[in-house]
Amino acid sequence: MTENAFVFDVAGAEQFEQLVVQNSLHKPVLVDFWAQWCAPCKVLMPLLEKITASYAGELLLAKVDCDVEQEIVALLGVQSLPTVVLFKDGKPVDGFTGAQTESDIRSLLSKHVAEPAEVAEDPLQTAKDLFDNGEYAQAEALLKELLSGDDQQPAALVLYARCLTERGALADAEAVLNSVTADEQKHAVAAARAQLAFLRQAVELPDIADLKTRLAKNANDDEAVLQLSIQQLARQNYEPALESLLQLFIRNRNFADGAAHATLLQVFELLGTEHPLVTLYRRRLYQALY
Repeated sequence: MTENAFVFDVAGAEQFEQLVVQNSLHKPVLVDFWAQWCAPCKVLMPLLEKITASYAGELLLAKVDCDVEQEIVALLGVQSLPTVVLFKDGKPVDGFTGAQTESDIRSLLSKHVAEPAEVAEDPLQTAKDLFDNGEYAQAEALLKELLSGDDQQPAALVLYARCLTERGALADAEAVLNSVTADEQKHAVAAARAQLAFLRQAVELPDIADLKTRLAKNANDDEAVLQLSIQQLARQNYEPALESLLQLFIRNRNFADGAAHATLLQVFELLGTEHPLVTLYRRRLYQALY
């Protein structure tokens, strides 16, 4: 998985169908076909991520590594890199090949996606952007300043707790979360508590290298699968963790009192209903259940 809820990697034709085709029925999805050896691809990708971020969730960006995903490449008939295809209403509607300027890309998108509204600079939004980009210390500093003037801002408090969690101040993070009682922040508090729980559990577990060694010897070591998933979740490595938890649920749903199912639901709460991975794995979990 890539950096945030609106930018993600696609692995395999099944994911392409779910994350690109199905998601495009709800909002446009820009698909970036790239490869490690392609220099123009490496120039274009950050620009596409920047443009996607400016649409604040009204546009998604899917990345397809062409060296790996030959089936998808053949399906779309991609012949040169970089190639970018815009999906809307379940089908490709526009696109381009080669490096393009930001203004050219925005011009293409304007025919299919509503322009993002101009908004005044908001310190809380700035802190959210910093957090999403992994700049936790900067986000924490900004939130500290924001809360020094008014410490009764529930959304800022929740994000501040997330920052504290990222630097390992788990007790302080819990104290901040305990101070948030606003109903509209219930989901955000639950998500922050889920991340906090994963980090706390991970401290008590074997390290990742030891768990991988166990699984290399026995791929059906259910305890090692669950523990490795927790370690991955604590590091926000969501996609492999979700896949392992789903396979564990399918193979042995009653293991550890249904821990795989319970953990999947925790991750869904953590990431939120709009996250592409939640869309994919909630559907797959439903299929496994019924």
